[in-house]
Amino acid sequence: MVLPIFISIVNRSSDTLELIISSVLTLFSGTVMLATTKQYRYEDIMYREAFMIVTLSWISVALFGSLPYILTGSVNSFTDAFFEAMSGFTTTGASIFADVESLPAGVLFWRSMTQWIGGMGIIVFALAVLPIIGTGGMQLFKAEVPEISVDKLRPRIIDTAKALWFIYITITLFIVILYVIAGMNLYDAVCHAFTTISTGGFSTKNTSIGHFNNPFLDYVVTLGMLLGGINFALYFYFIRGNFKKFLKNAEFKFYFFVILVIVGLFTINLWLYFYDSVFDSLRFAVFQVVSIITTTGYTTADYLKWSSFCQLSLLIIMFFGGMTGSTGGGLKQVRIYLMIKQIYREFYQLIHPRAVLALKLDDKFLTKETLGSIWGFVFLALFLCAIASIAMTATGVELITAISTVISAMNNVGPALGEAGPMSNYSSLPVLGKWILIFCMLAGRLEYYTVLILLTPAFWKR
Repeated sequence: MVLPIFISIVNRSSDTLELIISSVLTLFSGTVMLATTKQYRYEDIMYREAFMIVTLSWISVALFGSLPYILTGSVNSFTDAFFEAMSGFTTTGASIFADVESLPAGVLFWRSMTQWIGGMGIIVFALAVLPIIGTGGMQLFKAEVPEISVDKLRPRIIDTAKALWFIYITITLFIVILYVIAGMNLYDAVCHAFTTISTGGFSTKNTSIGHFNNPFLDYVVTLGMLLGGINFALYFYFIRGNFKKFLKNAEFKFYFFVILVIVGLFTINLWLYFYDSVFDSLRFAVFQVVSIITTTGYTTADYLKWSSFCQLSLLIIMFFGGMTGSTGGGLKQVRIYLMIKQIYREFYQLIHPRAVLALKLDDKFLTKETLGSIWGFVFLALFLCAIASIAMTATGVELITAISTVISAMNNVGPALGEAGPMSNYSSLPVLGKWILIFCMLAGRLEYYTVLILLTPAFWKR
């Protein structure tokens, strides 16, 4: 929180004292916890403890992250403050603020910073900057990033975390430079770079990127969102000169294939029914498709005015998300890709019953256990989506808003449909509905198992 304090002082903002108090309270609490747990410093962290540590860490960080909103009076309730903080750290981008431009400079900067920190992950951030976290680092890393596989870019997991953060910071600076060139002032450029590379979507403007009404900027932001949706391990290999990792990566090719197909369909639809110019149709189509599929959530147009085809398509691609190892949410592109390949294999074997087909991802053969875990993960995501949607309707939220906000929260997207559309916010939702979405945001960011396993009786048995 020191950096937002500096920003507040430079801008002569009214939130300097509140940010200092927030920082001191956070530092004091952390110091007390550190002092009272010294005797456990070298205890082994097993997988069960790792799940608990990761989940509680994210909840704690969101709790302390909500202090600037509360102390400055930017929100009317703790629920709204915690919702905004959790939305920030999980890079969801769902906001309860109707007028973000009225927020003090320091708080607004902090709001963007929460997404930047959360984009790479709280635990990955801690592993990179806190040398005292050594024992059990791999367990913590896997509990926070429970994807199909975790690439160890370096022999030590702490070095892997540092490598990821070096790449993350480098790309962030690159995006800042591009935004300044495209016409943003430095403050807006840094804030938006934070929320672009993290695929978070918080903006310093009420109408998001649409505020700037700059076609060149739209394409620059699109590039930034695409970069955030790519597996960061591929950047590491690219820097090391292993360009084949990029070119031969099946998920990378599928990621761009899906985007190109959907952008093409959107461009045709918008050109036929909404915009006179094919260039305007392409501009809005490519921006909105990339924004939603990478789970960033920026907007340049009110897509609720578009056709039902576009709205339904955007809702579906919220599930796709970015690549594994990216800052994007969703199911991840590789899972969709492998499910499609498996479905094709089932069709092929119906025609050729004696054929023996093995599924491969790049150069690796996939076991039945891996494929089974993917289908289990997808079923769990859809099941939780159904339960949460029913719970939202029980709070009095109308059907379209309930379903779309749950899908958006679970996949860490931000804007939804209905009352929480691209030109609206989440402030009108009932308190209980906001807490349901807070749970969905956390569960989705940690890929469900890390959070939901704490709710099983077996977890608490010796």
